Amino acid sequence: MTNYDDAEVRHVLAEGELRVEGRLVDASNTTLYACARLGGCEIPCVYKPIAGERPLWDFPDGTLAYREVAAYLVSQATGWGIVPPTVLRDGPFGPGACQVWVEVDPDVDLLELLRSDHPGLQRIAVFDAVVNNADRKGGHLLPTKAGHIFGVDHGVCFAVEDKLRTVLWQWRSQPLPADAVETLRALRDKLAGDLGAELAALLSRQEIAATRRRVNRLLATRRFPEPPEHWPAIPWPPL
Repeated sequence: MTNYDDAEVRHVLAEGELRVEGRLVDASNTTLYACARLGGCEIPCVYKPIAGERPLWDFPDGTLAYREVAAYLVSQATGWGIVPPTVLRDGPFGPGACQVWVEVDPDVDLLELLRSDHPGLQRIAVFDAVVNNADRKGGHLLPTKAGHIFGVDHGVCFAVEDKLRTVLWQWRSQPLPADAVETLRALRDKLAGDLGAELAALLSRQEIAATRRRVNRLLATRRFPEPPEHWPAIPWPPL
C-alpha cells in the first residue's frame, strides 16, 4: 500500500498515466501489473481490462470489473478496509478495474493463518457473506507486515442466487462478534442511502436488493452462515 489516503490513491489510479509492466500469468482472467503515475506520485497497481475477462456461465459478460469496484465500495462502507482502493477506468487495453498492489508479508504461513482466529479473517468471512463471494481462495488473502489482511479478486460477487464459496468456514453457525453486528446495522442504512446509489452504477437492481437481503439475514440470525447444501462450499483449487 501507500502513504497516501484513499481519496488521493483513487485519484491517481483514476487519472494517472497507466503503464503496464507485466502480467500475472496464474490468473484466470487477464491481470496486469502496472503503475499509475500522476505528478510526482507513482502507485503500483493491478489492471484488469474488461476485454480480458473470461466468459462465465453464471455471471453476465463484461461485468467482473464492475463487481470488483462494488466490492471496494462495500468494504469502505464497513470501515474494515478489506479491499484495496479500486477504481473503474480506461487503460491501454480498454476500460477495466484498477486496484492498488499490496505487498504481502513473505514470512506469514498462509495455511497457518487460515486455521487461525485472526479477527481480520472473521471480518472477511462476514464481508464475503454480504457480497456473496463465490471464490474466496486462500491465495486471495493478502497478509501484510503491518498485520492487516486484505482480500482481492472479487469479480464473482453479488450474484442474486446464493453462491458463497470460501475457505473461511471455521466460524460457521457461531455467533457474530458484537462489532460485526453494529457494522452490519450501519451497512444496512448505507445500502438504503448513498451506498445503494453508488452501487446502482455498477450492479443491477436485483443484485443490490439481494445484497440488502443478505445483510438483513445476517442481522436476523446474528450468526456466521453455514455451508450451502446446493453449491460447493469450498472453491477449487482452495489456494
